[in-house]
Amino acid sequence: MRGTLFRYVARLYARFAVGILAALLTVFLVVDFVDRSRAYTGEGWVLAVLELYWNKALVTTQLLGPAALLLAAGAAVSTLRKRGEVTALRALTFGPASLYLPVGAVALAACLGLIAFDEWVVAQASRRVDEITTQRFNRWGDWRLYYTPKQWFRRGEHVFFLRSGSAEEGFRDVAILTLTADFKLARRLDADTMVPLEGNRWRLTGVVERSFSPEGRTAVSAAPEADYDLGVPARSFLIRPGRPEQMRLPELREQIFARTEVGLDSRQYELALYNRFAYPMAGLPAALVAVGLALRPNRKGHLTVAIVEGLLIAMAMWGLIVVSKTLVTTERMAPGLAAWLPSGMLVVVAAGLWLRREGWLLLPRRSASPLAR
Repeated sequence: MRGTLFRYVARLYARFAVGILAALLTVFLVVDFVDRSRAYTGEGWVLAVLELYWNKALVTTQLLGPAALLLAAGAAVSTLRKRGEVTALRALTFGPASLYLPVGAVALAACLGLIAFDEWVVAQASRRVDEITTQRFNRWGDWRLYYTPKQWFRRGEHVFFLRSGSAEEGFRDVAILTLTADFKLARRLDADTMVPLEGNRWRLTGVVERSFSPEGRTAVSAAPEADYDLGVPARSFLIRPGRPEQMRLPELREQIFARTEVGLDSRQYELALYNRFAYPMAGLPAALVAVGLALRPNRKGHLTVAIVEGLLIAMAMWGLIVVSKTLVTTERMAPGLAAWLPSGMLVVVAAGLWLRREGWLLLPRRSASPLAR
């Protein structure tokens, strides 16, 4: 009996989740196309738009997944309640766990699937969206913010200006400044190329070395080739262009390490790393919150109220995500806290609803007004 009930509720919830996700996805893509349709011109634009919106659909599925799980949970339980099936379950001595468990199990499986989907599908699809938007339809947006090569780096006492090249093949037209503890210039190296050797050693060609003494004297020397220990390995310069959300987990970890090593800001990359897990997993406590709200005593307007409540919760969570991201970029909040804060708040609300229903959390009742007496 319990297994049959579990499968019944799980199937109902899964159908609602798929249907609501499809509806949200359709509305989003249609509105997006109408808003941007003027930019879609040129020969072969139809095929390009089809490919663009196929990839946008993949990206949007991951973005709307937690919201769909939230809305579906409220809609599924409200439907059961409207049919009188919740009352029947109570009569058969089934408690609220008979609804929480199947909804939670399906939501957990969906959240884990969204994590894998983001890692293996969405990252590539998001890059493809940027490529088509910029190269085919010439809409750049903030593309340059993430794809402009970085040239200035700092590691310890050395400041590097690397105009072109890569950590694997070496850099060209470089300048290396060595600073004292009180931030005065002690040495400047200018070189045509800088090629990595073992450890922290580099080979510079076409070197011009200028040394600056504390008394203000300058010494200049030149050499066709020289090896230097610059205190930084080649892997520290593996700075890859692109949005952090478009990188897979190994790339994110590599970029966090490399950017920290050479004095670049890595907070957005840390936030993207935490959000790879935190954002999809928010769908689980969100679904449990929706179940708790749908089981409130004396609740009316079941399905409509469930959808409205779900939308309000989703909007509040998205607002919190935006505020948290802003606090991370302004160095007022740690990336890990910002990523998991929405999920943590949903867990607290879900636990509060459960405890209140079980009678372990009693809220003060409003006193009756004089008109009601």
